[in-house]
Amino acid sequence: MPIAPAVKIGDLVYTSGLIAGDPETGLLVVGGFAEQAERVLDNLILVLEAAGSSLDKVAKVNVFFADIQADFATFNEIYARYFSSEYPARTAIQAPLAFDFLRIEVEAIATV
Repeated sequence: MPIAPAVKIGDLVYTSGLIAGDPETGLLVVGGFAEQAERVLDNLILVLEAAGSSLDKVAKVNVFFADIQADFATFNEIYARYFSSEYPARTAIQAPLAFDFLRIEVEAIATV
């Protein structure tokens, strides 16, 4: 697929939209929303670390929900476990995702 997981320009890292793929098997996590959200945020950590960054350097997060009304509160609980009280700016929107079974996609901008 012609896509990079992240691009580093100067001191900034821009991630692509990350989905709930298992980095060891390459298979998509098709479980419930919480399982997918945790996998996506774990993938975000991996991509940021590979680019020389980390969650504590994230300035902006965009979250795409398949069903924002059903999953927004659950995501907030999970998100609060991954990010400190100095939360990055965040946008959350409902959007059709690439596959019917995907419930969330996340992209971020961070410093290095």
